[in-house]
Amino acid sequence: MIRSLLYVPGNTPRFLQKAGQRGADAVIIDLEDAVPEAAKTAAREALAESVSMVGGRVFVRVNMGARLLDDAAAAVRAGADGLYLPKVGSVDILHRLADHIAPLETKPTAFVPLIEDPEGLFEARAIAKGPRVMALSAGGEDLATAMGARPTAEVLRVPKLLIHYAAKAAGVLSFGMFRSTVDYSDSAGIRAAVEEARTFGFDGATCIHPAVVPILNEGFAPTREDIDWARRVLAANAAEAKAGRGAFTLDGKFIDAPIVARAQRLLDAIDGQREHGNTA
Repeated sequence: MIRSLLYVPGNTPRFLQKAGQRGADAVIIDLEDAVPEAAKTAAREALAESVSMVGGRVFVRVNMGARLLDDAAAAVRAGADGLYLPKVGSVDILHRLADHIAPLETKPTAFVPLIEDPEGLFEARAIAKGPRVMALSAGGEDLATAMGARPTAEVLRVPKLLIHYAAKAAGVLSFGMFRSTVDYSDSAGIRAAVEEARTFGFDGATCIHPAVVPILNEGFAPTREDIDWARRVLAANAAEAKAGRGAFTLDGKFIDAPIVARAQRLLDAIDGQREHGNTA
């Protein structure tokens, strides 16, 4: 369970020092859009210190193009848990990158491809099934720009859903909300967007300001009512199974295999979160 991922510019030590204390399930050290060109090499060279400074679960958003392989190698050597890969338009780059970092690894490195243009959108299913992919996400601002559109929730809804469906079809996580993440001061709007995203099955989302972290953690976590419901479903299912019944009624609602599986998945996610030192 990764509910919240906090972006931190890779060239700002004062932010990096505090990033691991913000309560996010993961921190993304950004070498790409948040770092000016003149500072990108220095930010990459500082990764060994930065990753260690942040602690916990750390991803690195690398630059594509000429910087990609060097950025990825530095992130792997620094001990990052995964790479955030912007502007992925084809699964081919994932295979190339996986081959490049394999000799450098001391632990597995996960990939989170970002779909940020129409080309990537139509390749999302293949990308989701690529090597090392643990999640998919959309880059809303870049995606809207590539389409010549405004990054409103209405504009982003269909492309983000297509990316979300590709992730779910491949059995990987799906990060995101329908709205853009740029307006981090609109707490009420973000809460509503998180609730909507969770209803659609999104697993978590990124943010660019620590004030949003608790909103994501709360919104993407199961409620006490959810947990109680799941436990009662599994208990009732066990009792009904002993009686030879595969479907039954609980609280006036019909329960069968898909609903039992949903309850089991919810409790499994909570157990996984606790194993990583966080509680929902």
